[in-house]
Amino acid sequence: MMDKVSQILISDGDSGLPYSKGLMAWRVMATGLSPFRSYEVAEHIEARLRSSGVRAIASGELADITEEVTREIAGDRYADNFLRWRKVEQLDLPLVILIGGTTGVGKSTLATQLAARLGIVRVVATDAIRAVMRALFSQELMPTLYTSSFDAGTALREAPLRTDDRAIVGFREQTAAVSVGLRGLLDRAAIEGTSVIIEGAHAVPGFVDLEPWEDRVVAVPLVVSVDEEDLHHSHFETRGIDSPSRPADRYEAGFENIRKVQKYIKSQALSHGVPVIPNYNLDQTLTAIIDLVVARANERASSQLEKKGSRA
Repeated sequence: MMDKVSQILISDGDSGLPYSKGLMAWRVMATGLSPFRSYEVAEHIEARLRSSGVRAIASGELADITEEVTREIAGDRYADNFLRWRKVEQLDLPLVILIGGTTGVGKSTLATQLAARLGIVRVVATDAIRAVMRALFSQELMPTLYTSSFDAGTALREAPLRTDDRAIVGFREQTAAVSVGLRGLLDRAAIEGTSVIIEGAHAVPGFVDLEPWEDRVVAVPLVVSVDEEDLHHSHFETRGIDSPSRPADRYEAGFENIRKVQKYIKSQALSHGVPVIPNYNLDQTLTAIIDLVVARANERASSQLEKKGSRA
């Protein structure tokens, strides 16, 4: 076990916490680097500190070394993200990341991994909101809440117009209802100052106007897609193996509607200026999402700092 003499303290005063490779790796993961590569950076930082013979280091100086080592080990992209994230950490506003996309594109996995890398402890699925709303509204009153997003067309009480697609009309009706709960989550994040990731098929651009929360949260909407049908189809085979309660044949039967919903969500994203990120590789997709989140949050941080400076 490492003794206290050999520990390197991070301190801006008389006392501080010892340097931890695990905590540093967790911080570096916010740049988009994988856990393995982030830990590699943390090890190199520790080696540099020990070779210098320092017993204590200020947090600002440690951040400078972290940026230098990240640039050497991982490259400019991740080092620049680290610099931008330092500015984001000065924000006194919560992050609200909304990850939309049709069934089976990997939203839940991405949200969980993203939360771990950004240190966000709250992840909410829109299906959970739908489940709560089912407890409030009977099936007779709101039948589309009682079906999957791609099956909502089967619960319509009235046939849509001949020119409308039943699956999309049902999905729109279900999404409009769930969006009431999404607004509640945005309010809660703003009031509590707590960051949250909201993921689900119902996080559809255009259904919740984010402008009312503009001064209280940093909202980052995005849509995840899988454009290749065969790859998308294979996700359900894997899901059926990993989760027997969600058999693949159910998604097989609804696959055509699932693809229709994806096309609709992407069209909504395009018309509302929301980025669409294809999901072909987990690490690459996570990095792309983190790049987007850091860029958006950094813009907001810069704007907020400018406002504070103008008031001073």
